[in-house]
Amino acid sequence: MSRPLVVIPTYNERESLADTVARVREAAPEASVLVVDDASPDGTGALADGLASADEAVQVLHRTAKNGLGAAYLEAFAWALERGFDPIVQLDADGSHLPEQLPRLLDALEGTASSGPADLVIGSRWVPGGAIENWPRHRELLSRWGSAYARAVLRLDTRDATAGYRAFRADALRRIRLEDVHTRGYVFQVDMLWHARDAGLTVVEVPVTFVERAHGRSKMSSAIVVEAMLRVTGWALRSRFGHRRPAADAVAEPRGAEAKRSRS
Repeated sequence: MSRPLVVIPTYNERESLADTVARVREAAPEASVLVVDDASPDGTGALADGLASADEAVQVLHRTAKNGLGAAYLEAFAWALERGFDPIVQLDADGSHLPEQLPRLLDALEGTASSGPADLVIGSRWVPGGAIENWPRHRELLSRWGSAYARAVLRLDTRDATAGYRAFRADALRRIRLEDVHTRGYVFQVDMLWHARDAGLTVVEVPVTFVERAHGRSKMSSAIVVEAMLRVTGWALRSRFGHRRPAADAVAEPRGAEAKRSRS
């Protein structure tokens, strides 16, 4: 694994993107960055192009509409696999995932004296040593409940099932069979973890600190979480009765149009 890539999806993240990219480049100088912008009306895409022009390790995918977090990641994964990047990291643009903790995810992929290498490493808020900062109590409870519910009904071992700070080996993404992942919204994180479990991947959690964004507005709401958990319930019921999920049932948002690459 000699070509790490950090994927940063964006929609209206102009205020925070430059700082996040700079911190990633400082924390892991060996890593490249791919910004995936969903046609942000605030100029995030143009800012990303400027960052790419100034640093050859930064590249940009421009998508033509806001079509969901999952769609952005799936397109980025395909882009990264085609170009031989390994490992591939998910990281939020808003600063909630601390770039300074990126090395601990990358190190955990290689394993330690007490555990072997991992296929997928999750930066977890809910394992010993994990923490959150500046969240209201109701949001913490909602997040904990959502993760615990998904774990229970889908029989997952991961404590932070909805976490978005993740590092995948390239081979792990191939084993998941990304063409079988059809979710596009918030529940995408749970869906990927479920596919990883079914693919027999080794999943490791490392503690991270999740910090509430300093700029902009969160795109998360209780309605989004509840909708996601209803979808998870449907998956669980079908799996109990031996039925596979039909692709159309899992699509929370329309698939994005073909992205335009600004740098290759």
